[in-house]
Amino acid sequence: MYYLGLLLAIWLLATSCGSTHAANDPMIEFTRVPPAGDGSPDKLETIEGRVRGARADERIVLFARSGTWWVQPLATQPFTVIQPNGLWQNTTHPGSAYAALLVKSDYHTPLVVDTLPERGGPVLAVSTVDGAAPISPLKTLQFGGYPWEMRETSSDAGGSKNLYDPDNAWTDSRGFLHVRILKRDRGWSSAEVKLGRSLGYGSYMFVVEDVSHLEPAVVFAMFTWDDAAPREMDIEISRWGELADKNGQFVIQPYLVPANTVRFNAPAGPLTYWMDWQPDRVTFRTKKGADTVAEHVFTSGIPSPGSERIHMNMYVYGNKKNPLQHGAEVIVEKFEYLP
Repeated sequence: MYYLGLLLAIWLLATSCGSTHAANDPMIEFTRVPPAGDGSPDKLETIEGRVRGARADERIVLFARSGTWWVQPLATQPFTVIQPNGLWQNTTHPGSAYAALLVKSDYHTPLVVDTLPERGGPVLAVSTVDGAAPISPLKTLQFGGYPWEMRETSSDAGGSKNLYDPDNAWTDSRGFLHVRILKRDRGWSSAEVKLGRSLGYGSYMFVVEDVSHLEPAVVFAMFTWDDAAPREMDIEISRWGELADKNGQFVIQPYLVPANTVRFNAPAGPLTYWMDWQPDRVTFRTKKGADTVAEHVFTSGIPSPGSERIHMNMYVYGNKKNPLQHGAEVIVEKFEYLP
């Protein structure tokens, strides 16, 4: 009986010590989870939580999953401060899931990782959560035989705050797409639609009514965009706020490379724009009737297909010298895709 009692006491001591250690391990929990969504560089959501067992010099590092895991909210701002009461709060770009890491002050944060680090070394705790269900389904319209999603979230594209309103995009009785910029109580509201899915390599054609009347601060663009990777190619109509500039350009991103941008003048009247995307080249062309207005072939920096989609948007460019004075509207008569 003595030995049995001694063994029982040793077992109780061991399990008690183990429980105490587990209770003292740091823990992260989420108290506010953003909606799930495709990664977007110009949309931010609030994310909040609390930590138990953190020390004063430890911090939170946030990630959002969009294909891979991206540090949040910015590569230049990778750390989230923990308040004395254990609460933390920051913003994040949307993702299908979110992660919070409790790390030591010497943790070197990567910009992107395929797999989250496990607990150990400078990583003291890891917690993940799926994005919350979207508050409401995306509004869509039909154009050119395809469904297009209508943007509702704001952005700072062009250096100015743009409020996107689904009411600024619609189709008329002829099946033509209208997009507009409209003055509202909170300022200018913009328009953007994007295809419901990726189409990949092929020829994209847009027939657009007169754009020569647009003010210098207006931007109308037809382009590819991938939230998870740099797959942007643009046909953009804008003078970018400059009165004397040409009003059209073909672009392969990054536009800061001089050879990646070709400017042209888009004349009055209906114009047809093409983007022919192939594995080794992208050919852009603008025509008025049978006459070629502009044409250029890019052969370097050509992206391969991924989850990119075709977008059309209309927004305000923030040039203080020539700010927007009036609303604007563009009519797209036709969209066609040929593989």
